[in-house]
Amino acid sequence: MPPRKLRCTFALEDCARQSGFSAIGGVDEAGRGCLIGPVYAAAVILDPDRPIRGLNDSKQLDAETREGLAVLIRERAIAFAIASASAAEIDRINILQASRLAMRRAVVALSVAADFLLVDATTVDLPLPQRAVIHGDALSRSIAAASILAKTSRDAHLCELDRLYPGYDLASNKGYGVPAHIAALERLGPTTEHRMSYAPVRERAQRTLFAEAGF
Repeated sequence: MPPRKLRCTFALEDCARQSGFSAIGGVDEAGRGCLIGPVYAAAVILDPDRPIRGLNDSKQLDAETREGLAVLIRERAIAFAIASASAAEIDRINILQASRLAMRRAVVALSVAADFLLVDATTVDLPLPQRAVIHGDALSRSIAAASILAKTSRDAHLCELDRLYPGYDLASNKGYGVPAHIAALERLGPTTEHRMSYAPVRERAQRTLFAEAGF
């Protein structure tokens, strides 16, 4: 949780512009801590002439505010793109590298090429000037915008998974390891969309296999 004193501004973007950059992309991800589904990422190039009030770390906003801001970001941004890395990719290359892969996919998908990146707490595997910013989603409006698009897109996908896999309450818990989700894993076992490399999922999958084998 970032300190309360942090303010989400255009200061980092302004600094990049003073250094000669013009298409500054904010990049962030959502869903690293979830037990199921893809990790999502977004890249956003905001238009300084079309400001959006209220941008902040998506985790600090309620769902209704996030959804409203997501609409404004899509309408007013110079460019934006949303991408993901699947649960299978997460299991194969680990969540950190899968998050960076999703970020890379989002940046590459921008309709306007970024010439500088502000990235929340990590870097993107692309030959672009960039800066990793700790608590970036609470400091940079571009990163905050990316965090909102990534979060709202992933939440929408979890609602789809909830319809496909009833019983796990995914529309409510959004895939996090809350008691109701853990209890559903105990009762139903994991789905093909669960992240098998995550201990709570792996352990319950093993129990299911042992039970089916009669142990």
